Order: sequence, then C-alpha cells, then structure tokens
Amino acid sequence: MVMAGGLTQRFTVGKSRRTRLSAFYGEKDMYHTDDTDGTGTFGRVFLVQDKQNRSFYALKQMKIQDVIRLKQEQHVHNEKEVLSQVQHPFLIRLFWTHHDDHFLYMLMDFVCGGELFSYLRSRGRFSNCTGMFYSAEIVCAIEYLHSKNIVYRDLKPENILLDREGHIRLTDFGFAKKLSDRTWTLCGTPEYLAPEVIQSKGHGRAVDWWALGILVFEMLAGYPPFFDDNPFGIYQKILAGKLEFPRHLDFYVKDLIKKFLVIDRARRLGNMKNGADDVKRHRWFKTVDWDGVPLRRLKPPIIPKVSHDGDTSNFDVYPEDDWKKDAPVAQKDLDLFKTF
Repeated sequence: MVMAGGLTQRFTVGKSRRTRLSAFYGEKDMYHTDDTDGTGTFGRVFLVQDKQNRSFYALKQMKIQDVIRLKQEQHVHNEKEVLSQVQHPFLIRLFWTHHDDHFLYMLMDFVCGGELFSYLRSRGRFSNCTGMFYSAEIVCAIEYLHSKNIVYRDLKPENILLDREGHIRLTDFGFAKKLSDRTWTLCGTPEYLAPEVIQSKGHGRAVDWWALGILVFEMLAGYPPFFDDNPFGIYQKILAGKLEFPRHLDFYVKDLIKKFLVIDRARRLGNMKNGADDVKRHRWFKTVDWDGVPLRRLKPPIIPKVSHDGDTSNFDVYPEDDWKKDAPVAQKDLDLFKTF
C-alpha cells in the first residue's frame, strides 16, 4: 500500500449542518493529501486519485478507537454490508474496504457536484419543477433500496450529492440497514425523524417516506416543517403533527406532503399495498416519465460548475488534524472489524 501526498485537495461528503444523533463521516495505490477535518467526528473523507487509471475517488477514513468509543461498530458494518449489495444510478458506489491498526477505509465514488444542501441554501428554496425533479430521482432510489429490504434512515439535503450532469447520488449509508422486520435504534437527524422512531415503537421502511415528505417541504419552502431550538422541541412538534404550509406551495404538492407525513404508518403514502407505485401515481408527479427517471433522461434543473473530474470546488475545505500520533488499537478491538 503506497500513499503519496500533495496532488489532491481534501473535501467532505455528507457533512451535516444539523445536529446528528450519532454522527460519523466520512488504501490502494493512491495519491492524496494529509488534510483532515478537525470538527470532532470520527471520520474524514479525502479525494484520492488512482495512480494507474488516474480516476478520482472518495476515501472515507474512520478512526477505530472513536468508532468503538461512540458505539458505532454495528453502523459501520451495516454501511459496508448495504453498499456491497446495491448498484443503482442514484446511489453512491463502494469499490473497496480495508483496515489497519488505526483506521477503517472505504473507497467510494467521488461525486464532484457538491451537496444539494449547498444549492438549496444559496437559492433559499427551489421552484416546484426543481423540487419535483429531485423528488422523482429520490423516489426511484428509495424504491430500489426497499426492494432489497434496505431502509436508508438518513434522507436530508446534506446526504444528496449532485454529479457533474446534475443528477443525484445518495451518500452516507451509516444508518442504512437491511431489515427482516423492524428495528428500534434511535438514529437520524431530528428534523427528519418519523414519529415511530421518536416513540421507540420499532420502525421499518416507512421512515424513508416520512423523510421524503420532510425533504419535499424543505426544498420548496426553504425550511423544514418541524423545527425548534432543541431536539426535544422538534420531537414535540413532529408528534403533534401540525403542518403550516407557505402560501406559494402548489395544491398537489401540499397534498403529497400531507400523505407522506401521516402518523399512522399503515396509511402513509409509499408504505401501503402498492408501495412506491402509489407515490408515482400521485397528481403532483403527473408530468414525470417514470420509465425515464432511472435512465437519467429527465433534464436536471441545476448543472454544477465543474472544471475537471477531480474538482473539489463544490465542497468545503477543512483544516488538517493530525491523527498519526495516536497509538494503534488493541488486538481485541481490531477483532471487531476482522471482516471489514
């Protein structure tokens, strides 16, 4: 394993601007820099370049002692398991994993267009048509994951990347999980949590449709429907379920959001007998060519400014944080990741 520095710039993927309940982020023959993110998470994501084929990738590097300290071992294994089983045009790809006596490594696509979050914040809010485009591609991504019994559990603008053509790629699968029935782990971002997660009733795929309802609202309004200065205030508003829409929202999108944000999972759009087909048939999506969506035939409303495949200008750059002085982890800790 040979690493050389100096040719590429550090970038972040899925860096949350919101409080996350259990956050972590994001070697082969690669170039990379030693710049790292010193913001207190237990992972970093670097831009790296393959010396042989000159392709660019994102290298997620996670500090083993922090993964263990924050009790994230299972989430790390879940992320690898899920990404190893999926292949879809709107999902990030995993190419390789490795570990040494300090770190876990995951080599993934570098998606150079940046986060949807950045575009949403710079514009304030999206138009009806722009929100519909991103929603349609996300519906197809969620439908695919659910067809494999995978729940994503962390849908939000920070985890949606744009490629250089403007199509989406979901990233950060740290909370994704393959389900046989339900799960009880409290994880996610407060503004996007479904009621059943907050109430610890056990949850399944329906949480992704709830989160899509929150996302559609946030994309078109410029803010999420339930927000407060602290998480508990957010939870109270989610459980109360009172929606107040901005006046400019389209009648049909308000109806769609209401049907996603139904407390009763059995009546939540996307989680009923016809699954994602009920979502696709909703009146708000009446102009969408659903056969063309996964083929990337829809015209993206935003084309990122990208000068070359390794362009990191659409991401924030973070200062260096030197991890190399830490002692190697004990063998008993390494054994927790022997299959990684």
